[in-house]
Amino acid sequence: MFKRSFSKSKFRKFRNFNSKRRGFNDGNHGRKKLSNPSRYIYKAVISPMENNTPVKNSFNDFQIDQRLKQNIFSRGYSQPTPIQDQVIPHILAGRDVVGIANTGTGKTVAFLIPLLNKINHQRTDKVLIVVPTRELAVQINDELKFFSKSLNIYSVLVIGGNSLNRQVFELKRNPHFIISTPGRLKDMVNRKFIQLSNYNNIVLDEVDRMVDIGFINEIKFIISRLPTIRQSLFFSATVPPEVNNIIASFLNNPVIVSVKISETAQGIDQDIIHIKNNEDKINKLQNLLRQEEFKKVLVFGRTKWGVERLSKHLEKNGFSVASIHGNKSQNQRIKALTLFRQNLLQVLVATDVVARGMDIDDVSHVVNFDEPDSYTDYIHRIGRTGRANKQGKALTFIG
Repeated sequence: MFKRSFSKSKFRKFRNFNSKRRGFNDGNHGRKKLSNPSRYIYKAVISPMENNTPVKNSFNDFQIDQRLKQNIFSRGYSQPTPIQDQVIPHILAGRDVVGIANTGTGKTVAFLIPLLNKINHQRTDKVLIVVPTRELAVQINDELKFFSKSLNIYSVLVIGGNSLNRQVFELKRNPHFIISTPGRLKDMVNRKFIQLSNYNNIVLDEVDRMVDIGFINEIKFIISRLPTIRQSLFFSATVPPEVNNIIASFLNNPVIVSVKISETAQGIDQDIIHIKNNEDKINKLQNLLRQEEFKKVLVFGRTKWGVERLSKHLEKNGFSVASIHGNKSQNQRIKALTLFRQNLLQVLVATDVVARGMDIDDVSHVVNFDEPDSYTDYIHRIGRTGRANKQGKALTFIG
């Protein structure tokens, strides 16, 4: 048995890292609405600096099962991203890891590949992956299913909005992976359908978002019931100060890997649009959407009702559009995401439920129809475009 530990020097690293946020430090850990529009303006770098982070390995170099390598290659991957290159060897070696990288840089693959390899060699091990949103859980499960082809490794989604009875049935099959949101996971533990002490590999993904939306007690509940001897992995694009206590109780002498150059990806062109009133705001949005370059646009609003109203208004005016927010059923949310991913919609209007970790190819523009509540939220919203070192554009309406 060993004690979970986190040295003072590592705390200083996190404090120093957090203090470098791009001019945003309001004393409330990034929770205030931004008041300086200049923070929304940035000219994209043609060759994102993340490309200059040296990569030492190819996927062939990693000591992983050949079938897993074949699944990686069939996905079109040959060279790992910087976060994958630096993190995968540490996870394969059994180390606890804190991985920090911009969105769209491959954090999910960075933990899935070594964990799949681990389970493939040690079938009695179990993995728990905890994420803030249902959409991210579904996305990770889809990735897991692809990379685990021919390995006979099974997973179950434990999330709200889906049948509880179906999830209980799948849990009885003793899956190797559980991918869950905090609220449903806690409920399943309390109902004694899940015994957390059986899970000796755990990933907390996008923890800052889980704290943002009020899951801090659930996270502490989960950590308190995990076995002492375990491999713990923490991944995020941002590490605000309020999650340091979680890191301290969660990780044992972790390797800290950061491949971030700045808070936002260098390939995202960012600008503001001044509006006079609500009518001017909607007119300017529609004028933008009629331009040819706005091919695949993610529009963020602040409230569920505002998002739904905007979506219906755009639909009445001839745009192919769908919405995602907390009042939608899980099936409706998945359908909207699928249509958008398949380029069958021009516009997806969403609350911040889509702002974290969602991997959607070729989003041409992110439009902040309503300003985000914090710079951290802004980072994650605009991170849906300019992914995988592609160019993207982000626009924010300012009243």
